[in-house]
Amino acid sequence: MATDYLLFVHGVHTRSKDMKAKYADELFARIKSGNSSPSRSLEKIVVYWGDINEEQEGQLRTAYQNSRLWKRFWFRKFRETVVLQFVGDAALYLSRYVGSQVADRIKDQALEGLSNASEGDRLHLVTHSMGTVILFDILFSHRWDDPNIPGHKSVNAIRSVIFGIPPNPMQGIKLGSITTMGSPIAIFSLMDVNQSMQEARNAQGRVISTHDITPQLEQFLSSLHQVVNAKLPWQNFAHPGDPIAYPLATLLPSLVDGESRYLDIKDMLIHPADPRDFLLEPFRQTLLALVRGGAAHRSYWHSQQVAQKLAQTIQQAVEPLEAAAGSQ
Repeated sequence: MATDYLLFVHGVHTRSKDMKAKYADELFARIKSGNSSPSRSLEKIVVYWGDINEEQEGQLRTAYQNSRLWKRFWFRKFRETVVLQFVGDAALYLSRYVGSQVADRIKDQALEGLSNASEGDRLHLVTHSMGTVILFDILFSHRWDDPNIPGHKSVNAIRSVIFGIPPNPMQGIKLGSITTMGSPIAIFSLMDVNQSMQEARNAQGRVISTHDITPQLEQFLSSLHQVVNAKLPWQNFAHPGDPIAYPLATLLPSLVDGESRYLDIKDMLIHPADPRDFLLEPFRQTLLALVRGGAAHRSYWHSQQVAQKLAQTIQQAVEPLEAAAGSQ
């Protein structure tokens, strides 16, 4: 029986070591209960990297609290949790030292989870918050290309097991879908470069930017499209009260190929399940709504709506991939 592997990568607000193997349990159980395909089984691969940044962010939080002015700041809890963890994760991950540790951790866990993958199996990426930025950076950023830097071997090992990504683009498990939840990757697209600029270029004539993911993402999608002959499903879930979530459907196609040849991307607002969210509806454009911002950012892991859509996507992705394999 063929297997669909779901690779979960968390973002901010996942700090406790007790959550290491548990943060995706509820969502995966809901997805599995909605899977009606008798020909494919589901397996989860849970990546945990949240403890890597704890010490540095804890030191910064202590420095804030030691300030004689700190108690006079508004939104202190929000600053110490959502803002510090999001901005802190981004800053620390982009540093070579912490970024390489995250790459090493993801390599160990992802490769262990895929150790039994075989022909006909598929991989589905399910990423939350900064987890989206981290995984896409590892898969497609040029900043890992130098063989002399920390993290290069781990990044290459991860890329080697996924079809369409160098260094072994014609080998590895094929991607079946992408699901992003509360993703800020739209903001990080500002790191992409203007190809009209007079800057250093690679052998293909593209401006070189170490953090620009779009050239290699486009190459990957093109390679995958040639084999499966279908657009890659991409669902982007956003809670309306999540301050880190942004739409992607109008942005990503223009960054990749401009013609939507490779991606079937949809933005989906999830329905607030907590009654307190409805009470805040009249104040949704005010700072008062930030009170629920952290809860909204965590809500995807408990959403039946997200689970149902993911289960449907996995089932609907079976036909084109199996048909493509049978036609070769």
